[in-house]
Amino acid sequence: MTADLILSNARMVLADEVVLGTVHVADGRIAAVDTGGTAVPSAQDFGGDYLMPGLVELHTDNLEKHIQPRPKVHWPTSSALLAHDTQVVAAGITTVLDAIAVGGTLNDDIRDHIVRESAEAIRSFRAAGLLRADHHLHMRCEVANKDVLRLFEPFKDDPLVRLVSLMDHTPGQRQFVDIDKLRIYYQGKHAMSEAAFQQLILDRKESQKLYSDRHRRILVELAREAGHVLASHDDATEEHVDEAAGLGLTISEFPTTMTAARAARAKGLRTIMGGPNVVRGGSHSGNVSAADLAEADVLDALSSDYVPASLLHGALLLHERHGMTLPGAIATVTRNPAAMVGLDDRGRIEAGARADLIRVKRLDDGVPVVRRAWRQGEQVL
Repeated sequence: MTADLILSNARMVLADEVVLGTVHVADGRIAAVDTGGTAVPSAQDFGGDYLMPGLVELHTDNLEKHIQPRPKVHWPTSSALLAHDTQVVAAGITTVLDAIAVGGTLNDDIRDHIVRESAEAIRSFRAAGLLRADHHLHMRCEVANKDVLRLFEPFKDDPLVRLVSLMDHTPGQRQFVDIDKLRIYYQGKHAMSEAAFQQLILDRKESQKLYSDRHRRILVELAREAGHVLASHDDATEEHVDEAAGLGLTISEFPTTMTAARAARAKGLRTIMGGPNVVRGGSHSGNVSAADLAEADVLDALSSDYVPASLLHGALLLHERHGMTLPGAIATVTRNPAAMVGLDDRGRIEAGARADLIRVKRLDDGVPVVRRAWRQGEQVL
């Protein structure tokens, strides 16, 4: 057999087992998966390192962090995108849905001005072949924002959009039931005075009354017409899940309670939790632990959220500390999230799949190091 790439002496993480063997790649796809070694001189010897599918990230705010590295600072978008792209590939992520905020949570939120700019940069850089990872769009729609429909309109039929999530960050519910946690977040991140913080609460509660229900219904209709996958966000109660299921949503992002996670599973919604939640041992907002969901078998996928390196690290911790098999844990960051947004050609090591692959070594303290990455058989790291 001739091949563009042969990776041998690798501990291959397959769907149901981990075996030492060899992967043959041709024309950007996996041509064969064999146990044992190879005599082909050009084969790359892994020396027993892990060979895993490239990671699939559905919700990362990392691009926003590069565009707005500090409050009121707007970094050049092209530079920010290239830095973000390099960082996610270094974390083993070969497919990424860049989560772009459609409607901010502050009255003067700079994100309102960079929605189109970010998307255009992703589109043009992607078309020019300048990105290492395969980038798509995740539109994070803040339903209580008065401008969310206007901001979403240009993207309703965009083929780069793979996921639309409906968010409501109104204080006192969902993610921030604990107002003190919200105070720490805003006063720490935005240097907000107590008076400004109290006004923020009043303004956002009023906006929720005016806009949330109507915007949620319209956004669902627009996304459904375009065939986009829809997700809820920060479900806390059975009522939240019932509403999401009734609207035809298929993903529950970051449920904040075990009750909501169990209800989501019962209603057929797939759940996503944060990799930082696993690595840190709990939620920074004081919500349910991702590890508890894993142990209760109501966790389907992880997202790196705000730390790209947490995706692979978190998956490995699910295996080492929380009862998942290694193939099952790796599926939460590869096969499962890919399937949740219809990317069924990747996220697994088997003949015919895209050759999105990573070579991983473990440090003595268990932290994973991504030594190589390939996207469609081309080395990108």
